[in-house]
Amino acid sequence: MFEWKLEPAHDLGLPPAERLRSLRRESGVLEMGLQVLWWGFAGAYLRWCHRLRIFGSEHLPSQLPFILVANHSSHLDALVLGSPLPWKLRDCIFPLAAGDTFFETMPASAFAAFLLNALPVWRKSRNLEDLQILRRRLIEGPCGYILFPEGTRSRTGEMGRFRRGIGMLAAGTAVPIVPCYIIGAFEAWPPHRHLPRLRPLTLFVGRPLTFEGVPNDAAGWTHVAAQVDAAVQMMVTSHRKGRLSDPSPIS
Repeated sequence: MFEWKLEPAHDLGLPPAERLRSLRRESGVLEMGLQVLWWGFAGAYLRWCHRLRIFGSEHLPSQLPFILVANHSSHLDALVLGSPLPWKLRDCIFPLAAGDTFFETMPASAFAAFLLNALPVWRKSRNLEDLQILRRRLIEGPCGYILFPEGTRSRTGEMGRFRRGIGMLAAGTAVPIVPCYIIGAFEAWPPHRHLPRLRPLTLFVGRPLTFEGVPNDAAGWTHVAAQVDAAVQMMVTSHRKGRLSDPSPIS
């Protein structure tokens, strides 16, 4: 028989502002309810207003842990990746969001934490300890991350190179990384606009990649980033050649 192991919440006792920014933050009943409402609204909005289509949905993860990655050119990107994921995993799925954008003020922190269930990544500090905390939580939680390895939104719509932070999270583990390609998000809501436009969105989901045999060191991190980058770039190239226009699921 399965034995429950009860432990106090890892964010227990933290001041409110610190708790919102904590990498160990755990959702309570109120937060879980807000997240269900938010992601239900987000999914409906994407379907009705942006006619979101998803190809390769059989590759979407159904169990933890996992990392979902994609090109990044819009605030809609996290919603596109997060909305089709299973409801039963909702409180264990964490978009990794830029701390200097989503966690600088209390209102922004509350929105990111309570609705998106996001965890902060502080781009300027390059804190390796934070990445180690995220790596442990990914494996031991377990949990799922939504991550954009470019590190920032593209200002042109063109995909930039993936940084090796993705390797720091997954190198030497059996955690699957699911490469995805989002089409239309830059046209719908580019970084310079304050509000989105009603443009169609498409999500292509590729086969999961694992890097269990890759060493957890600088060379291994670079290798993981390059391989995941190549998987998404392959989808970009296929789309430009017209190979991703077929409505059948990709493989």
